Amino acid sequence: MAVLDLLVYPDARLKQLSTPVATIDDELWKFVADLEATLRAGPGGVGIAAPQVGRFQRIAIVDISARPKLRNHGRMVLINPEIIEWEGLAVGREGCMSVPDYTGNVVRAERIALQALDERGELRHYRMEGFEARAVQHEIDHLDGLLFLDRLVSRRNDLFRRKVYRKPKVPVKAAHGGQ
Repeated sequence: MAVLDLLVYPDARLKQLSTPVATIDDELWKFVADLEATLRAGPGGVGIAAPQVGRFQRIAIVDISARPKLRNHGRMVLINPEIIEWEGLAVGREGCMSVPDYTGNVVRAERIALQALDERGELRHYRMEGFEARAVQHEIDHLDGLLFLDRLVSRRNDLFRRKVYRKPKVPVKAAHGGQ
């Protein structure tokens, strides 16, 4: 598995529409493995979409299982995903691996019903809510050439510079071999 290079805003390719996947084969499985390695290499990421690494096909991976208090479906590979129902609206804070310097408040459906192919090409149906539904909608937006920046409640009041946490300074003794 390889960690792929991420496209970062304002790269114009992030606005490109993705095409449906027509064939699920060994090459696609390898790409999905690389895409997942890229997701896992990032700090705190819960989803990634193929356009974020420059492949414009309708493929996304979402996994919020690292937050065990939240109901979730575990790791989901979503190929040609389609939201078939939605209900309610809620504002929530979002960040993105392709927009590393900012977070923002975005309105999303609270609950969604979704269908997608999995990595074996089997049609799967999901019902989800809350954070998982938000993460899936965020990744589907990437497939449609949208970023969370395009859905901010207000550009003036709902875009925030991401906090940068400084690494603790290495103690002098450790920096010189523990002497």
